[in-house]
Amino acid sequence: MRSRKFFTLAAAAATILALTACAPDGSGTGTGAPAGGDDAAPIHIGIVYSESGALAAYGKAYKDGFEAGIGYATDGTRAVNGRPLDITYHDDAGDPERAVTAAKDLIGKGYKILGGTVVSGVALPLAEQAEQNKVLYVSGPAAVDAITGINHYTFRSGRQSLQDVATAGTFVDTKGADVLVYAQDNAFGQGNLKAVEAVLGAKGAKVSSVLVPEDATEFTPSSKKVFDAKADLVFVAWAGATSGAMWQGLDQQGVLDSTTVVTGLGDVTTYGAYGDAAEKVSFLNHYFPGAAGTETEKAMLDAVKAAGGTPDLFTPDGFVAAQMMVHAITEGGDDVEAMVGALEGYTFDGPKGPTTVRASDHALIQPMYQAKLVKDGDAWTPKLVKKVDGEAVAPAEVASS
Repeated sequence: MRSRKFFTLAAAAATILALTACAPDGSGTGTGAPAGGDDAAPIHIGIVYSESGALAAYGKAYKDGFEAGIGYATDGTRAVNGRPLDITYHDDAGDPERAVTAAKDLIGKGYKILGGTVVSGVALPLAEQAEQNKVLYVSGPAAVDAITGINHYTFRSGRQSLQDVATAGTFVDTKGADVLVYAQDNAFGQGNLKAVEAVLGAKGAKVSSVLVPEDATEFTPSSKKVFDAKADLVFVAWAGATSGAMWQGLDQQGVLDSTTVVTGLGDVTTYGAYGDAAEKVSFLNHYFPGAAGTETEKAMLDAVKAAGGTPDLFTPDGFVAAQMMVHAITEGGDDVEAMVGALEGYTFDGPKGPTTVRASDHALIQPMYQAKLVKDGDAWTPKLVKKVDGEAVAPAEVASS
């Protein structure tokens, strides 16, 4: 069992999900209890994700990606080594208790493989269930860093918050740079500040902050403080209904014209939230459709569209989860220890490009992106600025014991 040193954080708009509590419901579409000891028996996989609730759009993107990934990884057969994959879906609806109830029910029926959740508050208790019951768990888009290295049985199929912060640091030479964190004075903002101190501070940046009361509605004074600081990089971590007014304040005070301002690019629905400030902001990015330009990405996009879905921020997380599970089953059958061993150190072509499951702590090393938003008629469209090598933004290795 691994012990961890980690920082709890959520980086910019793309990690708002880490702040929302979640849970599952028990609806599913499978064939019931798994059979054991039969070489032709189905392999049962239980996916716990947000079909409903505040993060339902994230959950749909994940599920669409997972279904596309199963088809891709099994060459359309939905079977591994002659054994059909029976996949059931269970709605966590943003409630950790519902998620745990669903997981316990699945484990009680003999399921040895669990996946899913877009919410950090759900992923952590599901990881605990995996450890307690010795089942394989592949977490979804939940960005909380604590998932990495949490235990022997838990993996992740998406990026983590420390990779977001490290990507922000690729916009400037951080050695000796003045980096200012502009955020709300709450757990979200304070967590981001700690992460920037840990990641960019370790690379030689001098980190300061302007933290704004969570209930603030007037941003002229705080924006002026940011401008007067004359930082080399301003890292913005903001969530909620005041985002538009905050960006307007930074723009009016000249911050966006005077320095490099970086935040996270979220899902498609957030592209218009920045208003006219969008073209002046630099975006770190986990994924947007078309960012990777790989053959695997094309296969994912084609499959999702053919099924009537719309690719989005977390579609690759579902696709990668499917690739990982199929590989684990191919190598390990339904022997959980063998499946874990097959995934540790596994390198493959994910939709984003070269992807590696770090053997020591199960961090998922993957490319990240720099992006910008450009006006396309009445809509804002993301454009790739730079692909960032996965090793360049890999999180520090978690100590194990």
